[in-house]
Amino acid sequence: MRNIQYFWRHPLAEQVREEGRQEGRAQARAEIVLRILRRRQIDVPADIRDRVLASTDLDELGTWFDRSHEVADARELFTEGS
Repeated sequence: MRNIQYFWRHPLAEQVREEGRQEGRAQARAEIVLRILRRRQIDVPADIRDRVLASTDLDELGTWFDRSHEVADARELFTEGS
């Protein structure tokens, strides 16, 4: 039992948990970006959807989130100044 308790406090275990939390945050943000575009009735081609869902960069996803409220075309998510 002691080895199990030690493992959960081990820095490697903490790192793995944090990476999982980060992946979950990125996935949630990506899904929100796509949901906003759908709600605004903006067509989201498969390549755009795949790119958004593949991103793990929370800052990038945050930028796309902000842009998703203003763009007229899904490709504009990736355009500077949109």
